[in-house]
Amino acid sequence: MQNKGLIRFLTWAFVLVCLYQLSFTLVTRRVERAAKAEAERYVASDAVKADALKRAGNDAVVSQMILDSIQVAHESQYLDSMATEKVYLGQTYRYCQAREINLGLDLKGGMNVMLEVSTVDVVRALANNTTDSNFNRAIGMALANQKRTTNKDFVTLFYEAILSIDPNVRLASYFNSQLRDQIKLDADNDEVMRVVRAEAASAYDRTYEILRQRIDKFGVAQPTIQQLRASERILVELPGVKDPDRVRKLLQGTAQLEFWGTYDCPDAIRRLELVDNLAASAVESSAVADEAADSSDTAAADSSSLLDKLSADNSAASESVPDVAKQHPLFALMELNVDRATGQAGRGPVVGYAPQKNRAAIDRMINMAFEKKVINGREIKFLWSAKPVKGTVDIYQLYAVKIETRDATPLLDGGVITDARQDFSAVGGNEISMSMNTEGAREWKRITGENVGQCIAIVLDNLVYSAPVVNGEIAGGHSSITGDFTLEEAKDLANILKSGKLPAPAVIVQEAVVGPSLGQESIHKGIISFILAFIVVLVYMVVFYNRAGWVSVVALLVNIFLLMGIVASIGSVLTLPGIAGIVLTMAMAVDGNVIIYERIKEELRAGSSLSNAVETGFKNALSAIIDGQVTTFLLGLVLIMFGSGPVQGFAVTLCIGIVTSLFTSIFITRLVIDGMLRKKRKLNFSFAFSENFLRNVHIDFLSKRKLFYAIGAIAIVICLGSLAFRGMSFGIDFTGGRTYVVRFDQPVNAVEVRSSLAGQFDDAPEVKTYGPSNQLKITTKYMIMEDGDEVKNEIMSRLYAGTKDYFAAPITLDEFRSTETNPLGVIQAEQVGATIANDLKRSSIFAVLGGLLVIFVYIGLRFRSWRFGVGSVAALAHDTILVIGVFSLLWGILPFNLEVDQSFIAAVLTVIGYSINSTVVIFDRVRENRKLFPKRKLIDHMNDAINATLARTFNTNGTTFATLLMMFLFGGEVIRGFIFALLVGVLCGVFSSVCLACSLVYEVSPKQDKQLTA
Repeated sequence: MQNKGLIRFLTWAFVLVCLYQLSFTLVTRRVERAAKAEAERYVASDAVKADALKRAGNDAVVSQMILDSIQVAHESQYLDSMATEKVYLGQTYRYCQAREINLGLDLKGGMNVMLEVSTVDVVRALANNTTDSNFNRAIGMALANQKRTTNKDFVTLFYEAILSIDPNVRLASYFNSQLRDQIKLDADNDEVMRVVRAEAASAYDRTYEILRQRIDKFGVAQPTIQQLRASERILVELPGVKDPDRVRKLLQGTAQLEFWGTYDCPDAIRRLELVDNLAASAVESSAVADEAADSSDTAAADSSSLLDKLSADNSAASESVPDVAKQHPLFALMELNVDRATGQAGRGPVVGYAPQKNRAAIDRMINMAFEKKVINGREIKFLWSAKPVKGTVDIYQLYAVKIETRDATPLLDGGVITDARQDFSAVGGNEISMSMNTEGAREWKRITGENVGQCIAIVLDNLVYSAPVVNGEIAGGHSSITGDFTLEEAKDLANILKSGKLPAPAVIVQEAVVGPSLGQESIHKGIISFILAFIVVLVYMVVFYNRAGWVSVVALLVNIFLLMGIVASIGSVLTLPGIAGIVLTMAMAVDGNVIIYERIKEELRAGSSLSNAVETGFKNALSAIIDGQVTTFLLGLVLIMFGSGPVQGFAVTLCIGIVTSLFTSIFITRLVIDGMLRKKRKLNFSFAFSENFLRNVHIDFLSKRKLFYAIGAIAIVICLGSLAFRGMSFGIDFTGGRTYVVRFDQPVNAVEVRSSLAGQFDDAPEVKTYGPSNQLKITTKYMIMEDGDEVKNEIMSRLYAGTKDYFAAPITLDEFRSTETNPLGVIQAEQVGATIANDLKRSSIFAVLGGLLVIFVYIGLRFRSWRFGVGSVAALAHDTILVIGVFSLLWGILPFNLEVDQSFIAAVLTVIGYSINSTVVIFDRVRENRKLFPKRKLIDHMNDAINATLARTFNTNGTTFATLLMMFLFGGEVIRGFIFALLVGVLCGVFSSVCLACSLVYEVSPKQDKQLTA
C-alpha cells in the first residue's frame, strides 16, 4: 500500500482531534456528578428533612416529594453557579457543555417543537385588516387549499383564489395604505404580489431571528433552531427542559407590548349593563342562555357573593340561579367590582371577576354588543388579567381600557423599548424594568403627565399585567411592569420584550415532550444493546476469521471512536435511532472486512503467497466496497433531506458511519495487517471448519428463477391483499393527533382504560400496551384542529380523569402531567397537526421514490447499463412491498408497536440501502467475470458471481441480523418496531439479492448478450 506514512499521520490526527472533542463530554459528566452528589448531601441534612416534613404536614409521602423537588432545584443551582467557572484547559463549564455530545430528546428528555409562521396574519395586516368580503373569502379559500397541498406558498394560493373570485380585482387598493412607499395605486397585480411575498418572507426571517434570540437567552444547553423555508416553518429542539408550558409561552408570545388609558369602574359597569341587557333580550333566540345556565351553577359555587352583587340593591340575591341566568346572562357568569355592604362600584379599571371557564362566554357576549353597536368599540375595549387574582387558582380580573386614537392604537407600544431586564421591586417582588428610546421617553413623559391620578394599563399580547396609578410625570424613559411574577416568568418576559415582538404569530403545529426518566431508560437500554451487539460482532468475526477477525475488531473500535468524535465535533444530535445507526454501522463496517477477507482466501486457495494474496485481495475488493457503501450513503442523504428529528439523527449517524467504515476497513485494517506481516507474526484468515465454508457451492440459481419469481409474486400478492383489506396502523405522524405515553404504578388493562377514557372524549382514544404491562400509549384526535394552552390543559385534565383510578397510589393532576421528579404519569407527549401529517405523508412518498430513483441512476451509470438499474430497482421494490406488507399483516397481532411513522419510512430506506449493498457485490463480480472471460454466457457469469459471493452474503447478513437482534431484544420499546422492519428487510434483501436481482437483469438483457457475454 502506497502513502502509508500519510495514512498513519491522518489516522493519528483524527484520533487526537476526536479525543479532544470527546473529552468535553467527560468533563461535563464529572461536573454533573459533583452537582448530584452535592444536592444529595444537602437534602440528607436533618434540618432540610425536618423543614420538608413540617411543610408537608407530617405526611411522609408528600415530604419525600418536596425533598425530591429541592434536590432537583439545588442541583440546578449548583450547575448554574459553575457556568462561568473554569473546569478544563482554561475553559468554563458552559463552554464545555456546549461542546459535549449532543444527546437527543429520547436520550435526555426535553421538547421538540415545530412552529408555523402565520403568513395569513401577515397578509391581513398588510391589507390593513380589511373587511372586504372578496378579500376574506379568498383568505378562506387559500387556507383550505393550503391543507391539501404544500407545493405552493400561502401568498400564491391567496393570489390564485382572489383572481378566481374576481378576475378584474385591483390588489393595489388593498395593500396601498400599508405599503404606500412600495405599492402605487396603479401597480399591476403581479407587482403587488411580489412586494407582498417579499414582506411575508421578511416576516418569516425576522420571526426566526427573534425566536433564536429568545432561545439563546433561555439558558438551555445545545438548543437547535432550524429554518424550514419550503414549508415556512421553524424547528426548535430544547433538550433537558422540564417545563413545557414555559417553553410554549416563550416561543408563541408575540410580545405585543402596549400602554393604554383606562376607564374608572362605574363608567365601565354602565356599559356592561348594556351588554347584559342585550344578552337577556337574545335569550330566546340564541344559545347564550343555555351556556350561561350550564356555567352559572359552578360560578355561584366559586363565589358565594356572586349573585348578591349583581345590582346595587342586591335584589338579585333572592332569585334562583336559572332565573338570574335568563334575566342577567352576563352577570350570572361574573362578579362585578361592587362593594357588598354599600352596593357602590369600586374604583380603578377592574370591572369584575370571573373563573377561567366563563371567560369565553363573557367575551362572546361583549363582542356581540360591539357588533350590534350597543357599545362603541371605538371608545372602549375589555381585557383580561394575565394571571389569576392572588390567592385564587382560576379567578381573573376584567379590565376596561380606553381607546383614545382614531385608528384604535394604544397610547404607546413596545417598539420604543430598547432594553428590558428582570429586577426586584421595593417590596421584594419580581418586576421587569424597561428603558425606552428618545421618542418613547418623550411620549411616555407626555402620557404620564396627562394622566396623573389615573391608571395606565400595561398590556402584553392582549393581557393586562398591571395597571398602576400614575403619581406624577415620568421622565427619562424608564418604567417597570409588576404582576406577581415568579423569577422565571420575569426573566422570560424581559427576554421576550428585549428580543422584540414577532412580526407574525408563530403557531405550534407539531410538538413532542419526553420526560427525563424515559431519557435515562433509553440511554441505559441503548448502551446495553450496543455492548451486546459489539460482543456478537466480535465473537462472530473471531470464530470465522481467526486472527484476522481480531484485526477487524481493532478496526471496528477505531471506527466507533472516530464516529463518536465526529458526531461531537459537528454538533450532531445523538438519538436512540442514532445508536441503532451506530450498531448498523458496525455491521456494515464488518461487511468491508468480510469482502476483503473472502477475496484474500480466494487468492490463497489459488496458490498466492500471503503478502500477494493480501495485496490482490484488497485491490479486488475495493470496487465492491465503495459501490455498496456509496449507494447506502446516497440513501442516507435522501433521509437527511426528507426526514426530521430522530430520523434525521439516524441518517446523519449512518452517513458518518459509512465514511468512517470505509476509512477503517480499507486503511486501518490494511495498516494492521501489513504491520503483522512486516513483523512476521502469524496471520490466519480462517479456522479449519471455516476454511472452505460455502466454497464448493454450484447452484444454478438462474435456472430456478421462475420458482423464485413465483415465491416473490405470492408474497407480494399476500402483502398487497393485506394492505387492501387490513390496511396499516398509521401513527400520528401521518394522521395527526396527540399521543401520550402514560406509566402506572401497577399493571393495567388497555381495554378497561380505553372504556374509561371513552367517557372523557367524543371518540374513544386508541389505547395500546407500550412495552411493560404498566405502560400505555394513548392516541386521540380530540380538538386536533385547535391549539393553545387552554386546549392542552383541557385534554390533559380529561386524560387524568380517565386514568387516575388505575393508579394504586393516589396521584394529583400536577404529578400526573409532570415527570420532573415523579416517574409516573405522562412520561412522553407528542402532537402533530393535520397539515404537518399531510406534509409528512407527501415527503415520505417522495423519499422512497427518490431513493429508488437515486439507486437506478447510480447503478445504471456505475455498471454502464440501464438493465442493471432495472434489476436492482425491481428487487428493491420487492423488498419494500414485503416490509410494508409484513407490518400490515402483523399489526395488532405482535405484542409491540408496528405503527407506520417517520421511523418506519427511515427503516424502509435503510433496507433499500442495505439490500442494494448485497446486490452490488454480486453485480461487481459479474462485471469482473465479464472482463476475465468475455466469451462465456451471461447466465454462467451470473451463477458464478452469486455462488462466489455466498460466503460474504451469509457472513455479512449473519452479523447484521445478530446485531439488530440485540437491539430488538434490549434496545427498548421506542425503537422495537423500527428494528423489526430492519430485521424483516435483511431477510427479504438476502432473497432478492441472491434469487431475483441477477435473474431480472438477465430477463431484460438482449438475446445476443444471453448467448455470449454480459
